[in-house]
Amino acid sequence: MPINNIIQAVNDALRIEMRRDPRVVVLGEDVGKFGGVFRATAGLYEEFGEDRVIDTPLAEAGIIGAAIGMAMYGLRPVPEIQFSDFIFPAFDQIVNELAKLRYRSGGQYTAPVVIRTPVGGGIKGGHYHSQSPEALFIHTPGLQVVCPSNPHDAKGLLLSALRGDDPVLFMEPKRVYRASKGEVPEGDYTIPLGVLRVAREGRGLTVIAWGAMFHEALAAVTQAPELDAELLDLRTLWPLDLDAIVRSVRKTGRLAIVQEAPRTCGLAAEIAALVQERCFTSLEAPIRRITGWDVPFPYTLENDYLPLAPRILQGLRELSAYQP
Repeated sequence: MPINNIIQAVNDALRIEMRRDPRVVVLGEDVGKFGGVFRATAGLYEEFGEDRVIDTPLAEAGIIGAAIGMAMYGLRPVPEIQFSDFIFPAFDQIVNELAKLRYRSGGQYTAPVVIRTPVGGGIKGGHYHSQSPEALFIHTPGLQVVCPSNPHDAKGLLLSALRGDDPVLFMEPKRVYRASKGEVPEGDYTIPLGVLRVAREGRGLTVIAWGAMFHEALAAVTQAPELDAELLDLRTLWPLDLDAIVRSVRKTGRLAIVQEAPRTCGLAAEIAALVQERCFTSLEAPIRRITGWDVPFPYTLENDYLPLAPRILQGLRELSAYQP
């Protein structure tokens, strides 16, 4: 079957790496016989068996704790947290153990653990199945955080993450798991972490987005070609491709950042601070954040919470029209 959506791309990347490296093991809730709630691990149990595709109890701290132990003993575990909202019981294991393992062991141990988890809203999941907690993990030294927007990048970035020696939180935007489609090369290829993608060049203003919100930002800038927007798909949320961001903002003089997560203390705020420190004399308008609201993710008002294309477009028009 041709690979044309993110689910298929993730599945293919896991299969390629499990065939290439017998140390790679997958574990999590319903990842084995059932193939995962979103079917991202479908068929892996049948090919690789119960020793490498492991169904676990509903115990996120145990899943990540077990993965850390596996990594210390030479395996390369890929735990799945069924929804990113469920990751908080494992927060202590991720932040206090996994992220600090290389440092606290003086380099004696590495932590090649790739935590996969679906992220964000758009599926009417309410406040326990829709959150975007990336900023909490970006705040933790020692973690890399990735969020692709399309199947081509999902496969290449996941293969890179699986081959690294440090922990990666690989966030998969479930709103576009099947909606984002595109050509994906067969076989093995990688996309380096920490490198963004310039999806559309322009000189009028810079727009940064990632995951599902990239598609909303793309729809917004497509509707307003007169804005001449340059659109950056962040792909790796941390470490940032800050040099590429700075080059773009120095060229355009205006920056909007779109994030699905709540506004306060989000990644958009950190990007705004970093850009202001480096591009102060190039900025022609205040940096604009277009974000979710500082409320629990709503069920009935989901489309009002999400920064969808109409709200993004309004913000971009206001940014473009700003005069000091």
